[in-house]
Amino acid sequence: MTSFVVQRNGRPATAEELAPLAFAGYAHFTAMQVRGGRVRGLDLHLERLRSASVELFGQALPDDEVRSCLRAALEAGPADLSLTATVYSPTGEFTAAGNDTKPEILVRTGPAASGPEGPLALATVEYERVLPAMKHVGEVAKTYFLRQAVGQGFDDAAFVDRRGRLSEGTIWNLAFWDGAAVVWPEADMLGGTTMGIVRRQLDHLGVPQRVQEVTLADLPALTGAVVMNSWTPGVAVHRIGSVTVPEAPSFLELLHRAYRAEPLTSP
Repeated sequence: MTSFVVQRNGRPATAEELAPLAFAGYAHFTAMQVRGGRVRGLDLHLERLRSASVELFGQALPDDEVRSCLRAALEAGPADLSLTATVYSPTGEFTAAGNDTKPEILVRTGPAASGPEGPLALATVEYERVLPAMKHVGEVAKTYFLRQAVGQGFDDAAFVDRRGRLSEGTIWNLAFWDGAAVVWPEADMLGGTTMGIVRRQLDHLGVPQRVQEVTLADLPALTGAVVMNSWTPGVAVHRIGSVTVPEAPSFLELLHRAYRAEPLTSP
């Protein structure tokens, strides 16, 4: 009988092992959707874990070890599921431990997800994440600003940096459409794995792309906007702040087509 699991270093995690981690915030992770026991963009997930581990802990787990832990979790669950792999140091946080302690990995599985239907209305918040290029844990601001946005009648929130540039959503990357090309916002942000998948597949499809600063004042000149994350390559956005953005079904379909072109691979 298969079920969802929580495993530490490739084996079932005990309550004693999980207890200190429940209060820890010095770690990083990657999240993925598994379909038929396989994932898209595995190389991007491994690179994310590798680079963040070097930044936080001074060393990274070998890719083969990470893949073995992913396989162990997948073998214990259904063919379709959500998976989160979190890397942390057993020395914990609030310590100046050196870089000679090998990181450990916690893998959790759960029900498969595909994200909200949309279209979404996003409130705007002036906010810049600490270590924005890293997918780290303990970011209370993400949920705080989501809750604030919903309380104001929006579906979620988008971040604007101190220069007035749109960067990312609470748990999303942003992408825009000008009628001919995909526009990626230029700002300090997390480069999502789904974003990386879509960008390279759009290149293969010959679809023009560019990176540019996008402010609220630039939105009226654009013809579509979406958010994307590990759940989905695109959910339509119809309003950002007080600015209405046209729905662009062809843009949405293009992003989903690019995502589907990425092959599924086994860890």
